[in-house]
Amino acid sequence: MRFSNPHIRDSHRTFKHFLLWKLGYYDDPAPPLSPPSHFTYPASPQPFIKERPSAVWIGHSTYLIEVDGLSILTDPVWDTHCSPVRLKAFRRTSEPAIPFADLPPIDLVLISHNHYDHLDLKTVSAIHKFHPQVEWVIPSRLSGWFHRRGIRNVKEIGWWESSKMKNCKITAVPAQHFSGRSLWDKNRTHWNGYVLESPSKKRLYFTGDTGYNPYDFKAIGEKWPHMDLSLIPIGTYVPQRFMKPVHVGPEEAVRIHQDVKSRLSLGMHWNTFRLSDEPQDRPPYDLFLEMRKKRLPFAAFLPIEIGAYVNW
Repeated sequence: MRFSNPHIRDSHRTFKHFLLWKLGYYDDPAPPLSPPSHFTYPASPQPFIKERPSAVWIGHSTYLIEVDGLSILTDPVWDTHCSPVRLKAFRRTSEPAIPFADLPPIDLVLISHNHYDHLDLKTVSAIHKFHPQVEWVIPSRLSGWFHRRGIRNVKEIGWWESSKMKNCKITAVPAQHFSGRSLWDKNRTHWNGYVLESPSKKRLYFTGDTGYNPYDFKAIGEKWPHMDLSLIPIGTYVPQRFMKPVHVGPEEAVRIHQDVKSRLSLGMHWNTFRLSDEPQDRPPYDLFLEMRKKRLPFAAFLPIEIGAYVNW
């Protein structure tokens, strides 16, 4: 069995596609440059209050969420590389905001899919060893990967299915992406976004890794009246012809923000691993341009710095 995306055909990227990208076949006509030297995003988080629900960006797609006495991680990656081989191209460009040893006891981990920059063996093994109370929420057909490593406290949920874990209601929602950790397991496991509703009814939306389509995110917005906090990718979007089916840039990220009626959105999937051609400091500027174009309040979608704490 292999999974697919219902709204596009061309999603999986093979070594052939990767080679064509590096040879310039997919180059954009006018690739983005670094932002102006004086640029600062024109909004920042409100003063942080420790007692309120919080989010801190660890790096890439890893956030530590604290709400109702629970500590939740999204796609945790603490390793120095996001690939099975230690190539310089896949090395972190910024350190995790919190050393692994300084994490609070973790209750839940949300895993969006099995790519190396989202499912990291070293980190998963360390969480299993030092946080044995963790419950893992994972996409369909991914439990075998965990079971082979002696991790049994996992819950697979498919799109639009819900599960009650640690007194939270967690619903898997569609994302437009693909899966695979080798040449032989293309799309054999699924890919999810998640909506988490806490005991106090705070609502978190974690998109996972995704491209944009005009159907899935509107459906998410129709099912829930709003999102209190949305974690949305703003990086890995150049060259667009190569990236767009499976990754959003700031333009599409703002569409998701609007589709799901997010009260506060935070950027992710940038400034940690160099996985695309845009300058690493460019996503906040393109986000600014898109928010200005749509006449949206800049404080509603923040490209925070790694290590920044935000209330939600």
